[in-house]
Amino acid sequence: MTDPFAHRVTHLKEEGAYAVLARAQELEAQGRDIIHLEIGQPDVPTFPHISQRGSEAIGAGQTRYNPPMGVPELRQAISVDAGTRRGINIHPEQVVIGPGAKPGLFFPTLALVEPGDEVLYPDPGFPTYPAMIAIAGGVPVPVPLREEKRFSFDLETFDRRLTDRTRLIILNSPANPTGGVIPLPDLEHIASAAMAHNCWVISDEIYARLAYDGQQVPSIASLLGMAERTVIVDGFSKTYAMTGWRLGYAIMPEALAERVGLLLTHSIGCTATFTQLAGIEAITSSQEMVEAMVEEYQRRRDRMVAGLNAIPGVRCQVPQGAFYAFPNVKACGVPVRVLASRLLEEANVAVLPGTDFGQFGEGYLRLCYATSLEKIDRALERIAAVM
Repeated sequence: MTDPFAHRVTHLKEEGAYAVLARAQELEAQGRDIIHLEIGQPDVPTFPHISQRGSEAIGAGQTRYNPPMGVPELRQAISVDAGTRRGINIHPEQVVIGPGAKPGLFFPTLALVEPGDEVLYPDPGFPTYPAMIAIAGGVPVPVPLREEKRFSFDLETFDRRLTDRTRLIILNSPANPTGGVIPLPDLEHIASAAMAHNCWVISDEIYARLAYDGQQVPSIASLLGMAERTVIVDGFSKTYAMTGWRLGYAIMPEALAERVGLLLTHSIGCTATFTQLAGIEAITSSQEMVEAMVEEYQRRRDRMVAGLNAIPGVRCQVPQGAFYAFPNVKACGVPVRVLASRLLEEANVAVLPGTDFGQFGEGYLRLCYATSLEKIDRALERIAAVM
């Protein structure tokens, strides 16, 4: 019998974090004490005032259909908040709401990429990037992130791989899995190249609020001439500890927003009303809890990085954003997939191999430090013992 599945899905693979989580949970069911550093989500519950607003909305019967592109009040609030933070003028008609940030990545890619178009994306990077490019019929073209550049693009390779066939460039800053931030001069280089080659840009800025040491993360959309060719993707999961609420958004030129809105109409229909009302509460209320959480993440980052650098054979840069450490473990002399498996099976610490994020992740591990200082300390002790 021939393969019964369409070509567009035969290349899809399980996301590494979920595979490691499943194995970790199997070990926990056997009575093992597993420290979870594999899943990228805050360890705190959704802020109480946000949960209360969502609960009130459910109690008030706000559980029915709403416009596919989102509740107008949320689109308006996002246009003001996102525009103010990035220093650009955003109209509510440019804002498209989705159940999580992934539709904001997937649907613009489907709307822009024709079969055979090339799409540049960061490697190591979020596994959804090459998956969505291939589903759209595009050609994924990885561009390495270099440790010596604090995990920004290798711009020489970027320039070589940018061709007349390039339709789209994907950016992620602060980045998963590296915690790197693309500096302004690099963004200016990428913007100039995008305009010269008439390319679109998808800028994944889901971690934009999680930046450390007082640093402001620049958006390529704020550069001259880039707003008309950029899709900004953001959401509520990381900033407001709302991973399970499934609420994200994308900001794009209005003509593209209309096309993406139709894709939403014929796929998900709409995002839950009560979730969106909780989102309004999140961005229009006091941001003190967000600021306190970022300060706590920075303390955890510093503890994690110092502990990793104290282990012989491990070298770890200080992440500038997100909540991941991406240590270099090449001196250990074993493939990182083997090392990550040993850390789980022998040390009861769940981490991800860098190769879950692309070929250029070999030699690195990803550890999420969105967990308590006590667990970070215990994890470091266990990791050191295996190393």
